[in-house]
Amino acid sequence: MTTWMIEYTYDDQDAARDEHRPAHRAYLATLADAGSMPAYGRFTDEGPAGALLVARAGTKGAVEDMVRADPFVKAGLVAEYRIREWPAVWEQR
Repeated sequence: MTTWMIEYTYDDQDAARDEHRPAHRAYLATLADAGSMPAYGRFTDEGPAGALLVARAGTKGAVEDMVRADPFVKAGLVAEYRIREWPAVWEQR
């Protein structure tokens, strides 16, 4: 399984994202439960509004499918996203 980094960039549609946030979070939780999305969260620094998601999938196409099914993306609430392969090293304890 390959690890992928997905970066979402948001625009000024905060109220609409607030409305769709419960469905967005439920969707990501479903992916997390399946082992496909081990980490996700919004940026809280002073940079551009957005989020970082970490996915596990066999192909970039599978990650694209995950992104396209996200309620935020389906509602047009992600201005831009990028997917990059990320050969992460996970510390084992």
